[in-house]
Amino acid sequence: MVYDQSENETLLQPSLRSRSTLKRVLYCSPLNILLFLFPLGLLVDYLGWSALWVFSINFLVIIPLAAVLSYATEQLSERVGQTLGGLLNATFGNAIELIVSLIAIRQNQIRVVQASMLGSILSNLLLVLGCCFVAGGYNREQQRFNQTVAQTMSSLLALSMIGLLLPAAFHASLPRTAYNEDQILKLSRGSALILLLMYVFFLVFQLKTHKRLFQEAEGREDDALSEMSFHEEPLAVKWALTTLLLATLLVSISADKLVGSIDDIVASTGISKTFIGLIVIPIVGNAAEHVTAVVVAYKDKMDLAVGVAVGSSLQISLFVTPFMVLVGWVSGTQMSLLFSTFETAVMFVAVLITNYLILDGESNWLEGAMLLSTYLIIALAFVYYPDTLGS
Repeated sequence: MVYDQSENETLLQPSLRSRSTLKRVLYCSPLNILLFLFPLGLLVDYLGWSALWVFSINFLVIIPLAAVLSYATEQLSERVGQTLGGLLNATFGNAIELIVSLIAIRQNQIRVVQASMLGSILSNLLLVLGCCFVAGGYNREQQRFNQTVAQTMSSLLALSMIGLLLPAAFHASLPRTAYNEDQILKLSRGSALILLLMYVFFLVFQLKTHKRLFQEAEGREDDALSEMSFHEEPLAVKWALTTLLLATLLVSISADKLVGSIDDIVASTGISKTFIGLIVIPIVGNAAEHVTAVVVAYKDKMDLAVGVAVGSSLQISLFVTPFMVLVGWVSGTQMSLLFSTFETAVMFVAVLITNYLILDGESNWLEGAMLLSTYLIIALAFVYYPDTLGS
């Protein structure tokens, strides 16, 4: 019997492509070495180990899964075109925060959701941007980035803070006898709809009507990313989608275990839910993105660094947080935009100092030190901050 060699090679091609795709996904980030902990995270939960073990292992697992999600989104975006790709990046750019928050709402962990939203904004604006300014500016006198984009983002940050701060101001101004929780919920839901509409307007502005303003920054981003890795053909759409869906499923499983262990962690260690949501959980979803931002800042690609840090904060404040309010509305959970007076003051200070530092389109290492100092002071304050909502 005679075998056709070309026919055998044709039969082997799908298998070879599958293995090649798997290899590219597994090697897309050095953090992926932590993926082996996924079955261990399920095992310790099944065996009934302490909540600290369950939380810690699933915490570490979500970090590489976030990198895989980001990689799959980027690969899919390159295949579907600039406009749809921009929408995909905007939607899945904070997928980890979305998934963790959805699970927390399902488990009625409202304080965890609110704290993680605030924590993501603070970590991006202060920790990540501060690290970028220090990494890029320690051996340079000054770095420059697109001033127009920075001004647009800073204005949108200010708008989003108005939507997040007014419910607390409304609550604080009411006399105790006139307080009605239903009023806060209605105000929060109305504000959430307006913020989501504003986010849609921003996407149209960025991707359609004024995309020329962002083209220079996008060109620098492409240069920076090409310097960081060898150019490869993007994954096929079916492989990118498969990776995206599988990573989302695994994140959901690990996040469910992580959120489910929070109550026991609080009871056994005395750490508040607010501190876990504000400081610890944001590290999970943003670790891979943070590393990328600092590396490109070190290479003097500040447009990408600022876009990652401030852009992620905008997605959280204009999209993810309002969306969570609407999810709570649909599911019958009392998720609102009512933060404590202290938390609203923290948000205001964070946005204020960030806007002051980015409006001129220039940065240096001292400005980075200012942002990091602000973040450390806030983190220290929340170590002692209780879970009870202060007015």
